[in-house]
Amino acid sequence: MPYALPDANRVHPITLPDGQPHLGTVFLRNVVDHPKLEVGDYTYASDFDPPSPSGWANHLAPYLFPMSQETLKIGRYCQIAHGVRFITSSANHAMEGLTCYPFPVFDPEQMIGFQPDTRDTVIGHDVWIGYGAMILPGAQIGNGAIIGAGAVVRGTVPPYAIVTGNPGTVVKKRFEQAKIDQLLELQWWDWPAERVAAAQKALQTGDVAGLR
Repeated sequence: MPYALPDANRVHPITLPDGQPHLGTVFLRNVVDHPKLEVGDYTYASDFDPPSPSGWANHLAPYLFPMSQETLKIGRYCQIAHGVRFITSSANHAMEGLTCYPFPVFDPEQMIGFQPDTRDTVIGHDVWIGYGAMILPGAQIGNGAIIGAGAVVRGTVPPYAIVTGNPGTVVKKRFEQAKIDQLLELQWWDWPAERVAAAQKALQTGDVAGLR
């Protein structure tokens, strides 16, 4: 039979050989209902100690609140491993004063609108975020990037870069720039699911000409 992607509306997209769903992996869009968290189709998160289906947003982004002024945006076809955390801008304290102590959060009147950092965190399409990585406030991660296990990432990560370490450092690009430019032009993550499924071999073998 020709390859087909799983139903994008499934909660647990992986079926084990015994026919049971793998409960530790979810299509994230189908389990988050959070006004400040946007997730694209086919992006999955995995965890060895998964939360309840309704708890994934808080599990991955514990400082992202419904009243937060920032947004966490995650593209399509991303892969999020166990232990990944997104530390969003609501976690940051003001640093221009003599103390970083957040006095206003203890006063309901001052709390409204008090948020020293309001930067969005944006994860592109087809990004692999490895085991235990930490994504810091305002990070902008380009399409096709790989974030290594345990990396602590801030700032801007170019498309198809590989980042490791603390602080997260670009160690190399996955492909030569000409191939990266072609992939960014093709934007295969925006294709209909049937077209992506038909392109499986080209996607897995690095055949940009075949993909085109």
